[in-house]
Amino acid sequence: MATYALVPGAWHGAWCWARVAPLLTGAGHRVVAVDLPCESTSLGCLGYRDIVLDAIGDAEDDLIVVGHSAGGLTAPLVAAAREVRRLVLVSALLPLPGRPFTEQDEAEGILEHEYQAGVEQDENGNRRWFDRDLCGRTMYSGCSAEDVDWAFSHLRPQSSTMYTEASPLAHWPDAPITDIRGDDDRLVSPTWAERAVPERLGIASAVIQGAGHSSMLSHPRALADLLLAA
Repeated sequence: MATYALVPGAWHGAWCWARVAPLLTGAGHRVVAVDLPCESTSLGCLGYRDIVLDAIGDAEDDLIVVGHSAGGLTAPLVAAAREVRRLVLVSALLPLPGRPFTEQDEAEGILEHEYQAGVEQDENGNRRWFDRDLCGRTMYSGCSAEDVDWAFSHLRPQSSTMYTEASPLAHWPDAPITDIRGDDDRLVSPTWAERAVPERLGIASAVIQGAGHSSMLSHPRALADLLLAA
């Protein structure tokens, strides 16, 4: 038996794994889908890491840490803090130790910035989605209209702290890594990923055909199969 720790990306919570989690538990594994306080401007990736570690507890079975999208900034910190069987990155950002992600994105062109027209900053300095159609085209490409409506209704404001802080990652953890991408990701540049994943992780990505940025919603069976293979 393995324990899968599922770390959401920006704006999301444990709810986004609702279609994948039963496929993992149905195969006999334990799932810990984590909710992060994404509206809190006082917490960055170390704070997120500690919340994930607390949620995992003292599980003694094989631990597989899965980070989606901006969860890729936190998941390696979890894998560096305790022994894991594997680190899995899903449509994920890849942090550079000591570098703010905002600087990294400006230098490398990681994000497809069309989505920014559908996001605004609220009175607390957090970023929230207001344009459902643009969100569907970018973050949820490959999803049905019903799936987009459901997911959009769950989105929460997201603090920018994890993007603007210097990455607290000292070095990539000494653990096997699986990288999973959709071939129609319209939020994290596939061109960037094709270059960065082999350069930084020394591996090739597993690609889900027809999936966009959020394969856990659009292609849960294909994603679960890759997680189970890990």
